[in-house]
Amino acid sequence: MKEEYTNHYRRWYDKDPVVSQAVQTLEHSDDETQIKIALNLIKIIIEHNIEDEQFEAVEDIINAVGSGIDENQKGRWYDLDSTLHTAMSMLQNCPADTQKIIAKEMAKMVVDKIKTDDDDKD
Repeated sequence: MKEEYTNHYRRWYDKDPVVSQAVQTLEHSDDETQIKIALNLIKIIIEHNIEDEQFEAVEDIINAVGSGIDENQKGRWYDLDSTLHTAMSMLQNCPADTQKIIAKEMAKMVVDKIKTDDDDKD
């Protein structure tokens, strides 16, 4: 019974602890940081998908993301901004191993942004 419970996750990104921590860190960042990270995420995901030859063009990636978007679903924290929503949808649709790589890059971007903000305050 306990094993059965641990295999169920409330959110798609909780399946992997690295992805989960990176997304939670992003969630608790300020709006400006979230948008900057989202734009970088989109760029990174596009680069990974083209390198892996999963898609031949950026349009293919955009169409794949667009087909999975439910316009009525607005209850998640990242649904409030279309850029953030697109980045998270793209991340969600990546293979698990690619998610983990991208999550590490995302976490590094958030930490770097926080360090830069702290340096600017000094």
